[in-house]
Amino acid sequence: MRAILGRRPLQLIFAANMVSMLGSGMNSAAVAWYILQVTHSEMALGTLVVMQTLPAMLMLPFTGVIIDREDRRRLVMMLDAVRALIIVTVAALAFLHRVRVWELYAMVTLVSAGFWMFWPTITALIQELTPGGEFVQSNTFLMAGVQGGWLLAGSIVGFMYNHIGLGGVLVIDVSTYVVSFLCYLAVRKGRHVVLRPAELRADIAAAESQLARFWRELRDGLHFIRERKAVVLLGISWALFLSAMMTGGVVTPSLSDRVFHAGAVGYGWLSAGWGMGAFISAFYGPQVIGRLGGRRALAFSMALLSVCVAAAPVSHWLALGILALFVMGSARGLGGVAMNTSLMEMVPPHLMGRVQNAYSFAGTSLQLVLALTVGAVAHNVSLVAAFAIIACVYGLSFVAASWPVEAVVEEEVAVE
Repeated sequence: MRAILGRRPLQLIFAANMVSMLGSGMNSAAVAWYILQVTHSEMALGTLVVMQTLPAMLMLPFTGVIIDREDRRRLVMMLDAVRALIIVTVAALAFLHRVRVWELYAMVTLVSAGFWMFWPTITALIQELTPGGEFVQSNTFLMAGVQGGWLLAGSIVGFMYNHIGLGGVLVIDVSTYVVSFLCYLAVRKGRHVVLRPAELRADIAAAESQLARFWRELRDGLHFIRERKAVVLLGISWALFLSAMMTGGVVTPSLSDRVFHAGAVGYGWLSAGWGMGAFISAFYGPQVIGRLGGRRALAFSMALLSVCVAAAPVSHWLALGILALFVMGSARGLGGVAMNTSLMEMVPPHLMGRVQNAYSFAGTSLQLVLALTVGAVAHNVSLVAAFAIIACVYGLSFVAASWPVEAVVEEEVAVE
């Protein structure tokens, strides 16, 4: 732990993520609640999730190569700056009472495009800066910062929304992007890129056209995944987990509104329960992963998520709903650390962007279908059935994480 906390670049990254996720969590909750208030439709929330997914479908197959080629710190700074400009524009419309639902959809689409490039970039950057053997601790601090931000967001947005409105929440989000940008600016100076193995030296790559080089690098990432069963199973579990987690945003506002009749304040309590559970997981996560191993810890987390998601809409009392969300958030935090750690241990740094994006593309493809399905079921059938669908997806993620696979010791990749 001290080796990680003693590194100033990692300190700045963890702080930046916590602050940034505070704003992002408030933004996400406020936009979802505003759309539900205006439309009174879970289908509209399903559409919101789809709009978050569409950029991933277009970008993820290609941006992994960029993440592995460029300075990851500079990419993150650029993404923060662009997203802040987009959000401040919509905040101005909200203050003028001129914002419309389609404009919120457009904002979410553009900001999500930045997110789908940001997250694999920051994970690859942390892998690059973390000493060997410290991946569990590094990912624990990353998730603690992320979930700490979500905890604060969930704790205050439900209570602040009625006082400052959508525009005020969006301004807070913009300010967190500014702080995040300044933190990344201080991480290091100059341009830094990850060194590549001997077979990818610049003199060999120079003989190719840029387009041929791009497609070769893309194929290299897919070839790496295809030849390793453990990596494939981790990717399947990741994709199912990601799609279920993102789709949860379709039904959580309605859980507060239709089951607990608690409005925006109830939604704030539910979000706070999730965030608190996820934050607390940082204190016991390394011990659980050290005892069970990454894959078993991941499987345990997915099983717990499946059970709690199924139980949440039949809990009847807000306190029990908060407890269910607390356990779900804790399982999500543990599963996220176990998943990221397993990925960092299996994948060489120069392939990290491409492998992550392949997983995320599979997850968002599934999410596109799942969000529309869950929204339609929640609106036309029942909220309980919609939650049951998400629980089944978590259950399938548990199966993939539990599937037996022979232990394979990967040869270290020589780097020049």
